[in-house]
Amino acid sequence: MQKNKIALENAIKRCREKKVILPTFKQMRQPELIPEKIRKELKTMGLWELNPLNMFRITWKNEPIAHGGSFGEVNHLVLPPALTGVPVRIVVLVGKYFPTGAHKVGATFGPLVEKLINGQFDPTWQKALWPSTGNYCRGGAYDSYLLGCESIAVLPEGMSKERFDWLHKMGAEIFATHGTESNVKEIYDKVKELLALRGDEIVNLNQFEDMNNPLWHYSVTGPAMEEVFRSLPGKKKLSGVFLTQGSAGTLASTDFLREKHPHLKVCAGEALQCPTLLYNGYGDHRIEGIGDKHIPWVHNIRNMDLVAGIDDNPSIRLMRLFNEPAGKEFLIKEAKIDPELVANLNLLGISGISNMLGCIKLAKYFEMTSDEVLFTVATDSMEMYQSRLAEETGKHGTFNAVHAAVSFEADLKAVATDHMIEMTYYQKKRMHNLKYFTWIEQQGKTVEELNAQWYDADYWKKQLNRADALDEQIEAFNRETGVINAYL
Repeated sequence: MQKNKIALENAIKRCREKKVILPTFKQMRQPELIPEKIRKELKTMGLWELNPLNMFRITWKNEPIAHGGSFGEVNHLVLPPALTGVPVRIVVLVGKYFPTGAHKVGATFGPLVEKLINGQFDPTWQKALWPSTGNYCRGGAYDSYLLGCESIAVLPEGMSKERFDWLHKMGAEIFATHGTESNVKEIYDKVKELLALRGDEIVNLNQFEDMNNPLWHYSVTGPAMEEVFRSLPGKKKLSGVFLTQGSAGTLASTDFLREKHPHLKVCAGEALQCPTLLYNGYGDHRIEGIGDKHIPWVHNIRNMDLVAGIDDNPSIRLMRLFNEPAGKEFLIKEAKIDPELVANLNLLGISGISNMLGCIKLAKYFEMTSDEVLFTVATDSMEMYQSRLAEETGKHGTFNAVHAAVSFEADLKAVATDHMIEMTYYQKKRMHNLKYFTWIEQQGKTVEELNAQWYDADYWKKQLNRADALDEQIEAFNRETGVINAYL
């Protein structure tokens, strides 16, 4: 896309006025590279505070406190066999300690910053449109607020109340489309309608097609996983990663890891109630935030090894086991789980719980042993789902010790290897070809690029290995605004 000089000048002026300094990808990977004066000032503010310097907290390494934190190791949990029922170590990267309480604020940064520094988005009059099933548009609204520009959130009406409350707080213009997280086409239809009505006033920052979403995870999340793996004690082998498909951005972390661990097993998950990858299926489900019924344009299917369906009912019951008083008491007293870990299980939102279940399935499928390590992420925490806990209590009554015992045995210990595909070449190609119906027929992509994604060995390398070039542009942009000079 051709650079718009006026838009770039306006973006530089707006960032100068708003005291915005854009972090580089290497600073998000290694926050020790952030200027000391910025790190010192961050210690005076809250993690979610609407201060432009909090863009430097788009990292997995924030100190896990609400106010005044610095940086440290990658935030993660190690789930032991006593909880999971499998001998492997399951490592969960924790997204709660990003601004907005979800790592999606990183995925929004990639698409936004690339357009900002290239004169493709003018924050003085254009509105940033964030198509999402929840956390992505929240992160986008946060970024937009810091830039002093208006944002538009398009998300399904069935998402949790907490998501909508946050968007109203940010002053976002909200369009609630029909359905739940499965209804992504309805989101696209609304976006197309808005673009037709309002034209250049809107810049569409679509996580499902914008390659800067996976680029962020390749550049930041993948290295974070590798750093945690290197820090683990004892004999170890990085054997696999399980991640629900969602926008497929987080799955790009496995492109990075595969370069260092070629025998890694990568398993993409989806709700069993909407088994698009597994069975070309459709339906509604309750694992919030993993929008489906299509294959995202940014999903590198060739890098996958398996697909697994995760039943949403165990995920919802485990949400109660991990968060209700009777459930936590059972885990400590009867299951003998470390009380400190039990106290931290609220760091797993619903999709984080389903990712844990996917890791258990993966471990059982390959009969993994105690020296093997699996990785996944918890995109957000239960902070976004308190209304869902209340709904479950309203439907099923108080969660008691019997419910806890049944859920522990049925939903954790009895996890099976059903609804899994170990993919052949043609199974991968079948899944890749499903992109045609969304992206070529409906969204204007070309067959030539679809084929390049499959046949061109360099396609994904070119898409994902751009962080250093973007960093050079970010640094040049910051020099133009001049805001950085006060911190050097």
